[in-house]
Amino acid sequence: MTINFAAIIPARYASTRFPGKPLADIHGKPMIQHVYERASNVFSQCAVATDDVRIADVVKRFGGVVIMTSVHHKSGTDRCAEAAAYAQRELGWTIDVVVNVQGDEPFMHPSQLEQISACFENPETQIATLVKLVESESELFDVNKPKVVLDNNGRAIYFSRNPIPYFRGLDKSEWVTSHRYYKHIGMYAYRIDLLNDITKIALSTLEIAESLEQLRWLQNGYPIHTAITDIENLSVDTPQDLEAILKSGIL
Repeated sequence: MTINFAAIIPARYASTRFPGKPLADIHGKPMIQHVYERASNVFSQCAVATDDVRIADVVKRFGGVVIMTSVHHKSGTDRCAEAAAYAQRELGWTIDVVVNVQGDEPFMHPSQLEQISACFENPETQIATLVKLVESESELFDVNKPKVVLDNNGRAIYFSRNPIPYFRGLDKSEWVTSHRYYKHIGMYAYRIDLLNDITKIALSTLEIAESLEQLRWLQNGYPIHTAITDIENLSVDTPQDLEAILKSGIL
């Protein structure tokens, strides 16, 4: 059975640490164009979802599809849901699964998009995301890199900004070599009907505590399937991040 995928790239201009980030220049192209080109090489249905005309104008100039969305969305998931509904209604797209592609990851590898898509070959998968093995102590204790605990079937049990599980009886310097800890790679895919459902759920207590929206889904009983990637994603949160990555010669 063919699964119809749509890649939606939420992009907003306002950013506390990096205003105008989607339009930052990377080797003569705006960041959002790098993301769009990588996603559209994998998915025939691809669009940028934004509430800002500056971003919309840039996307139109490089020939991309752009969908204007509300300024009131609090998450990329909410913006994806509105954009997907518009694409079905106004653009004639047939969508079974929406892939939420992060607009600040211009160095994302297309194989990761293929990997998250493959999760839906299992008819039980409703939400999928990627995880990667934690390889250093600094990563393990970095609160900006959420960790995830998996069950034996590869489903997420819990996400936390702290290392979980707590490894009792061992010095913290030994944790990373004594257990397989995973960090979350912030790419999601959702079956379209479920996407519409989860955007109607109120904030949950766990989500508020950790500031991680995926905990709202888990707390309300929606399983999250995972795939393990060995590719290091390099997200751009600040101008300094971008400068450091460009100096490294990765792109």
